[in-house]
Amino acid sequence: MTIRLVSLDMAGTTIDEGGAVYDVLERSVAEAIGSAVPADVLARWIGTGKREAIHGLLTELGDDPAKTDDVFALFSARLNDVYAATPATLFSGVREAVSDLRARGVKVALQTGYTLDVARSLLDAVGWAVGDDLDALVTADDVTASRPAPYLVFRTMETTGVRSVADVLVAGDTPNDLRAGVNAGARYVVGVLTGAGDVLGLGGHPHTHLLPSVAALPTLLAEAAEYPSGG
Repeated sequence: MTIRLVSLDMAGTTIDEGGAVYDVLERSVAEAIGSAVPADVLARWIGTGKREAIHGLLTELGDDPAKTDDVFALFSARLNDVYAATPATLFSGVREAVSDLRARGVKVALQTGYTLDVARSLLDAVGWAVGDDLDALVTADDVTASRPAPYLVFRTMETTGVRSVADVLVAGDTPNDLRAGVNAGARYVVGVLTGAGDVLGLGGHPHTHLLPSVAALPTLLAEAAEYPSGG
């Protein structure tokens, strides 16, 4: 068996946006409910689709989930303003790692709880384009449920033509990224320490590896002899 698809989360995993998305999410929900969002409650929704997160947070905190669309619109506008003021970048070594993986015959897809518009704006900011630098982009708009459901992972498989989960590596920086990889049955489920999760936070959830960064993935696969034949 070999790894033919690397399915990567975006913010906190490949793209460094300074954690702004969850600062904006917490602030937008806090204003809607009139009080701060407890950190442990917010943590349960990190890594999920952002509209789902807002609906879940409002419901869990005893507020009216009918506010979801209004809060999501406010959140989206604020996030766009933050990203325009402080453009995102790729984490160190990620550009080179993704190029290396693709040169060895591995498909690389990004999957995210963002909407397509936000995801495209982040790709533009870091100078990546699907087809040139990546093989696929899958967003919350493409699935019926975001993480920890496995659908984002499955959609990256469908888009890249990879049929077996035994050929898939999933990587992300949150427990919900890991849960989605496990729920998908991916052979490798890798936590990376560049974003929201630390060793203790990620280590307490099922995974196959913890790495300092996506930049370490080519070394991991090379040492495990996991590249496709000829790669």
